[in-house]
Amino acid sequence: MAKDLVHVIRGGLVESIHRGDLAVVDWQGNLLFSVGEPRDKVTFIRSSSKPIQALTVVESGATEHFGLSEAEIAVMCASHGGEEEHVDTVRSILGKIGLSEEALQCGTHLPSHKPTGEAMVKAGLTPTEIHCNCSGKHSGMLTLCRYMGWDIDGYTELSHPVQQAMLQKMARFADIPAEDIVIGTDGCGVPVFGLSIYHMAKSFASLANPSELNAGEQKAALTVTRAMMKHPFNVAGSGRICTDLMKAAGGRVFAKSGAEGVYCAGVPELGIGIALKAEDGNGARCSAPSVVEALRQLGVLNPDMLMKLKDQANPTLYNHRKQVIGEVKAVFTLERA
Repeated sequence: MAKDLVHVIRGGLVESIHRGDLAVVDWQGNLLFSVGEPRDKVTFIRSSSKPIQALTVVESGATEHFGLSEAEIAVMCASHGGEEEHVDTVRSILGKIGLSEEALQCGTHLPSHKPTGEAMVKAGLTPTEIHCNCSGKHSGMLTLCRYMGWDIDGYTELSHPVQQAMLQKMARFADIPAEDIVIGTDGCGVPVFGLSIYHMAKSFASLANPSELNAGEQKAALTVTRAMMKHPFNVAGSGRICTDLMKAAGGRVFAKSGAEGVYCAGVPELGIGIALKAEDGNGARCSAPSVVEALRQLGVLNPDMLMKLKDQANPTLYNHRKQVIGEVKAVFTLERA
């Protein structure tokens, strides 16, 4: 049964509750701490899978072959805000692999970074696929296709070799048979992986400490996680928890959000992965306070880091008159497994 993760408090009264499940797993697969029932809760990992999908590209040798930078690898892991640096970085990848923006098949929406989206509307500009928050991931898929000589037509389909390669890599890092992964369709049109919250945490533990994997996977995992931690802006953007957390943690944590209240993080020095799912899918209010609180309880974040993350970890609520009227607060205690 899911448990309370976050309370929304107004005037001393708990007005709303976000319940969910959380797992802390080490690289050997041991469930160290939990909230709720993470072994039993199966859901889609959504965009939290992007670092592992990017790792598939890196391990193949494609990023080295095309001379892609760490900043470009980081944007392959991103649910970016469509800010100028994000768009320019994706364009750079496409230029290096010899494709135009028209090759992207991720769909369109206004940049999720509100000022950028508003500026586009004011200028009368129409968003294209490159502004989609998943354009970095799709540029990675196209990079692998170009390197392997696979046809880019139909690259979003489960039957395409690029999607099969990423499915197998997800299974490998989560330590679960590929046939046990539930397949759905993500917001950007590619297959999305359904697995337990425990297995999500295990996949990030494998990224954090890939010592039990083969040499190629070890090198690729270190490359991807280093790129994310060195270029956190490219993974999300202005005011976003992934960027703020990795900046504040200073190389101790890599993290990636997923839609519908999923969040995953890894701590290389401890070889652990953390995964959580808000039962109601409200990641906007639940994910940031929950992941910061979990890392605080694990002793990963020091007081200085926590101070930098205060607005993410314990948001203050204001009314339309800019008066303080409440707060959002994580309320759980990690239970030793």
